[in-house]
Amino acid sequence: MGRGVNSRAGAEAEKCMRVTWYTRPIEFLLIVYGICFSFRAVEYMLIRTDQSVLGEAFLHKLIGILVLRVFIRHCSFRWRQIGFRRQGAGRQILYGLLLGGAAYTFAYSIEFLIQFLKGGHPAFQLYVAIYSAGGNEVNQRTVLFFAICLIGNLINVMMEEGIFRGLFIRLIEIRYEFIKSALFSSLLFGLWHIAAPARAFWDGEMAVSAAILYACGYVFLSGIVGFKFCLLVKTTGALWAAMADHFFNNTIINILHVMTESGTDEFQILRVAAAQALSCLIVIWLCRKSGAFASPTFRAEKKQAKQIKQIKNRKGEAL
Repeated sequence: MGRGVNSRAGAEAEKCMRVTWYTRPIEFLLIVYGICFSFRAVEYMLIRTDQSVLGEAFLHKLIGILVLRVFIRHCSFRWRQIGFRRQGAGRQILYGLLLGGAAYTFAYSIEFLIQFLKGGHPAFQLYVAIYSAGGNEVNQRTVLFFAICLIGNLINVMMEEGIFRGLFIRLIEIRYEFIKSALFSSLLFGLWHIAAPARAFWDGEMAVSAAILYACGYVFLSGIVGFKFCLLVKTTGALWAAMADHFFNNTIINILHVMTESGTDEFQILRVAAAQALSCLIVIWLCRKSGAFASPTFRAEKKQAKQIKQIKNRKGEAL
């Protein structure tokens, strides 16, 4: 008798937990965000993997993928319901890489031309900047460090796109339309990137006013880029194109550098801004041209909506 009561109580408690994400999706989302951000803060401020020979802060992103897995199961979602749809994945990855390639070809060309006109004798250099055991930054050109860079960026885009453009958009759209969902997700994505100026202030490398200014810049630029990724997801109906574009963006910045007589990557921020501005315009045009706003964000839901409609029709006929 007691065991049966306990089983029913446990089932009711589990049911209440499962209802929470649907009835209070924003609060639920903020819990997920808080967990992921806490691990990010610990790695950036204390462990500092990106300032080691590995050159990448990847531990909190691996944990983020595990957190994503846990909450997907908790919500009874399937991976395809948050954008990891198998159908057309290869084609969408190719589109994302082409988008990133076109944008950065334009941006690097503009930067090279400006430096050339200034008489800086620009040249392209391919390497990965990492920290040596002594804490000094060194340039590595070995296959091992390029592989570490690629794997780190792959982990990064799986976690960030899965969380911010996958799970978060899926949850926010329970209450709000896509544009509001994309704006809120992009704001959180922007705040996600304040770790670098926060650490610079913590280490005494920046004054508080400079740290706040840089943090606002990071939030704004990362937020715009995040919104572009949201539109790319809306246009394609899955995460793959956004993941590929995101991966290309991070990787090309890490490995392809513009060297001049006066320094390295002096106009990197302008290069990134130019590339993202162009790719944003392309994505906005594609999104409007495709009529994506008339479709569900994750196209895998079309089949499910059709199945639900068929079930309702059958029930109606039975009545």
